[in-house]
Amino acid sequence: MSQVVSLPESEAVSAEAVQEACGTPAPAGALVRVLPIINKRGLHARASAKFVQTVERFTAAVTVCRNGEAVEGNSIMGLMMLAAAPGTTVTVTATGKEASEVMEALTALVANRFGEEE
Repeated sequence: MSQVVSLPESEAVSAEAVQEACGTPAPAGALVRVLPIINKRGLHARASAKFVQTVERFTAAVTVCRNGEAVEGNSIMGLMMLAAAPGTTVTVTATGKEASEVMEALTALVANRFGEEE
């Protein structure tokens, strides 16, 4: 059984941090969070698929960034291309009608190690 892990409330993310992570500024009005990848295998195929499934449940546009590269949150291949290994972080931006809901769901998914045992 997987253990539920709570992440601390996200602190404000500076415009400079978003620029560095994404290569471009966050869209106006976007919600932004920096999420630590804490599962054993990082953002691999299964974890990426769960991320995409979560994004697709909401009416929102999600972008995931790492090291100046930005990909759509509904692209398994794009997420895997970020090579987000355990111990790294990804910057997630969300806009749209259900931006806060998708951000909460993604934060919980990552905090719970994508449902993996370790």
